[in-house]
Amino acid sequence: MTDIKSPPQRDAGSMQREIQQRQDQADERSKQEPRASQIGGRQGPVQTTQHDYPGTPLPAQHLEKPGLEADMQLKPEFLALDYRGSGKLADMVAIVTGGDSGIGRAVAVLYAREGADVAIIYLAEEAEDANETKRYIEAEGRSCMLLPGDVRDASFCRSAAEQVHQRFGRLDILVNNAAFQEHAETLADLSEDRFDLTMKTNVYGYFHMAKAVLPYLKRGAAIINTGSVTGLKGSRHLLDYATTKGAIHAFTMSLASNLLEHGIRVNAVAPGPVWTPLNPADAPADKVAQFGAGTDMQRPAQPQELSPAYVFLAAPCCSSYITGIVLPITGSVGE
Repeated sequence: MTDIKSPPQRDAGSMQREIQQRQDQADERSKQEPRASQIGGRQGPVQTTQHDYPGTPLPAQHLEKPGLEADMQLKPEFLALDYRGSGKLADMVAIVTGGDSGIGRAVAVLYAREGADVAIIYLAEEAEDANETKRYIEAEGRSCMLLPGDVRDASFCRSAAEQVHQRFGRLDILVNNAAFQEHAETLADLSEDRFDLTMKTNVYGYFHMAKAVLPYLKRGAAIINTGSVTGLKGSRHLLDYATTKGAIHAFTMSLASNLLEHGIRVNAVAPGPVWTPLNPADAPADKVAQFGAGTDMQRPAQPQELSPAYVFLAAPCCSSYITGIVLPITGSVGE
């Protein structure tokens, strides 16, 4: 038999140089050729549905705190008109803190569409937004209970949970969503009083509410905490806010372990930039105009792009085997 000889193996260095030369030539051509966006392709923010979401520049608007959705020039999109309810939360009862606007409003409306009655907690100054949210919840055919108050106050949280249970006879879902955020250029700008306000709103408030609802939760109940991409990656100018969001992620995983034997699931959603009153009430107007441009999708999310995740994590029929996760919804690949 004649031996079949393999062709001689090429020198690795020469192969690498040849590949490099071909890529260098391709790089040069790409510099000279017009991009797809210059010859009729889409420019601007990335769209992943048939609906076009707004990108930058957004209205350069700065809101007075706590920030009303009613005052925003560009209203957040929260109705999720393409979302069809199917009874995933039929006859359940939910409390949503910060439910007057933004993510909280979007979640409250979808919970109602899925068959839940909803109580929303909000600051007294946000009554205009809260009443508007109530109108949309009732338009879905469900009841809405308004509970103005401050989640920093443990006694208020206990009273709120008791009132909800008295009215509806049950309590199945807690969405911890209320938050305070204010940027600071340097650590020196961050006073202890300011740090305390952020910590007590964002962390103590979640703790107080979880403890307040616990006596009423049964097997199959769910707690969902709103975290943040800043809790995953940190944020140069949101030192205190990012710290609280990291704490919320750890609180979520720890509480999930603590309550697992009771059949109560605890999860978190970690949004990236979302177009809500929180950010125009924080950043200067010029920075608000570019809000979300740094994501891979080159735009902020609208609240209705996050709210279905809160339905998924609340509904036993969807997520009965999921607890202790932090679900990132950031508009960027791999985050």
